[in-house]
Amino acid sequence: MMALVQRVVFTASNQVLRDCVKSVRQLERVSSRSLHHTATQHSNKTDRHIFRQLFDSRSSTYTYLLADSSTKEAIIIDPVLEQVDRDVSLIKDLQLNLIFAVNTHLHADHITGTGQIKKRLSGCKSVIAEATKAEADRHIVEGERIKFGGTHVQVVSTPGHTDGCMTYVWHDKSMAFTGDALLIRGCGRTDFQQGSPARLYESVHKKIFTLPDHYLLYPAHDYNGRTVTSVREEKRLNPRLTKTIEEFTKIMNELNLPPPKYINESVPANMVCGMYEVKDVTA
Repeated sequence: MMALVQRVVFTASNQVLRDCVKSVRQLERVSSRSLHHTATQHSNKTDRHIFRQLFDSRSSTYTYLLADSSTKEAIIIDPVLEQVDRDVSLIKDLQLNLIFAVNTHLHADHITGTGQIKKRLSGCKSVIAEATKAEADRHIVEGERIKFGGTHVQVVSTPGHTDGCMTYVWHDKSMAFTGDALLIRGCGRTDFQQGSPARLYESVHKKIFTLPDHYLLYPAHDYNGRTVTSVREEKRLNPRLTKTIEEFTKIMNELNLPPPKYINESVPANMVCGMYEVKDVTA
């Protein structure tokens, strides 16, 4: 009798063990499929876009190339005349179709490369804010979208450095391109080209600092070797824009900066898409 009981218990134990092993294997298969699906989703999401940050040392200007890797449509933000060869070469290397050359504002410290890029890449159109009154194929205002492939940047008006300053928000990548409105631990000057400390302060606090804290911010310039910041960082660490509006206005009005070195060449040229006496300017 005891032997029979032992056999029954042993058989039952084996069955329980087999059931446990079977359940574990089923869980492993489900888990493996889930992990593969998640990894594929993540890979598709991260591989969908192309992003390049480029630098011009003469003017300390950043140029940005954004693209949809599946359709190959691309835009370039704030190209510099002296770097057109570099930019066009990269666009061709990556086999991209550049559809828009976009400026964040009417620059006073360098001549835009937009006009020359348009001459060399068929189908590319120039884009700038309507408020600049500069020549362009497309004039934009607050709320528009600049589409390329299956993605886009949102146009956000951020005047104060100039009337026509725009910030371009790429929500798909949690990025914003702030031009001269917001720099890393600083901001654009407000003492020429319709500059206004009060308007700039309002633009940054209401249009940029209201983006999610984790959004990365890419400026038009940096003079200290820095490449990127975030909404969270600047809200906490920007030495000017963490002040009250009264303190900020006082700081900006007392900067007493010299005029930009190339303002007399840059502004007239940029009013006509960078095509004003190009040979004389770059000689």
